[in-house]
Amino acid sequence: MSFGTAEYQERIYKTKKSMAEKGIEVLLITDPANMNYLSGYDGWSFYVHQMLIVINDEDQPIWIGRGQDANGAKATSWLYHENLIPYSDEYVQSDSKHPMDFVADILKQIGQDKRSIGVEMDNYYFTAKCYEQLKKGLPNASFKDATLLVNWVRLVKSDAEITYMKRAAEIVENAMMKGIGLINEGVRECDVAAEIFHTQIKGTKDFGGDYPAIVPLLPSGEKTSTPHLTWTDDRYKKGDSVILELAGCYRRYHSPLARTVNIGPPSDKLKNLSDVVVEGLNACLDMIKPGIACEEIEETWRKTIHKSGIVKESRLGYAMGLNYPPDWGEHTASIRKGDRTILQPNMTFHLIPGIWLDQYGFEASESFRVTANGCEAFASMPRQLFIKDGVLETNMN
Repeated sequence: MSFGTAEYQERIYKTKKSMAEKGIEVLLITDPANMNYLSGYDGWSFYVHQMLIVINDEDQPIWIGRGQDANGAKATSWLYHENLIPYSDEYVQSDSKHPMDFVADILKQIGQDKRSIGVEMDNYYFTAKCYEQLKKGLPNASFKDATLLVNWVRLVKSDAEITYMKRAAEIVENAMMKGIGLINEGVRECDVAAEIFHTQIKGTKDFGGDYPAIVPLLPSGEKTSTPHLTWTDDRYKKGDSVILELAGCYRRYHSPLARTVNIGPPSDKLKNLSDVVVEGLNACLDMIKPGIACEEIEETWRKTIHKSGIVKESRLGYAMGLNYPPDWGEHTASIRKGDRTILQPNMTFHLIPGIWLDQYGFEASESFRVTANGCEAFASMPRQLFIKDGVLETNMN
């Protein structure tokens, strides 16, 4: 297990408290990060249907998954083996049977079929078919939307979780410096991506890395006008700028980081944009502390960069930590206008004030935790535009 039993039990307690507030007696969890958070289960099995069932008057959850994954649940979770219930392969990607039919039958067998049942409606891993089969199999139950219920419980991290994220930060620093060091004229994008992957998984001499929820994002040239492109087998050209958005991952806990590098002297437009973004990023980090709302961070950013005339349409950041593909974000608090979430110590965010214009862009980001009287960036790298002909000696962290 990644954590002691007492920590898992505390998470279950907080989840049940939230369930009670929402009138939910039985919670069906399909998000693999939420399953991991409450049970410790960790496997690449989320391509088939699986579930964790939390019942308000039962001490332990019930894991339901594919038969061949049951031993994985025994190996990684804190649950009693009798609480691990596998379904046979005839339910896997079948036209005649669905895993939610099996789940419904289990709930009927244990007398939970007439209760208030919460499901994660807006979830990558819970399909419309899942919902229809559950309703069909449990006609006497009342269903409620429990989307993000566990995600909000996850918002404030334990000290042990913070330790994992700090280890992830060490990994992402190594991966970022490896990528920046390799990017140069004539080098293939895919070769840089391969070395970044190797560094992410290898970790450090003291601890290894895990696979991040998002692959390295490496747009180059005019493709830096958009944030979510990966890599090709093209070769970098002199004058290209390259955005690197990566994460270190340790035991499924992430620490994302973004930086931008230019091959040769940058254009005045890119240099000016980098100055604006870094100034705004630093101003935000300087004012973050417990008790303020997420939207106050965005307001600081907006006021700081106002004189530049640049406007950022997208959010400035988001809560993040434990996750599986396709995202390291927690889908809860966002750093943007209108989000009144109040910061508390050990909340963790990715602050990423990227600007993407028509033909170029710039990113510099920090993952941070809220401390007792401020904030702490997980990584320790210069916040600047990196230049392969010599590092720009401004905006140093």
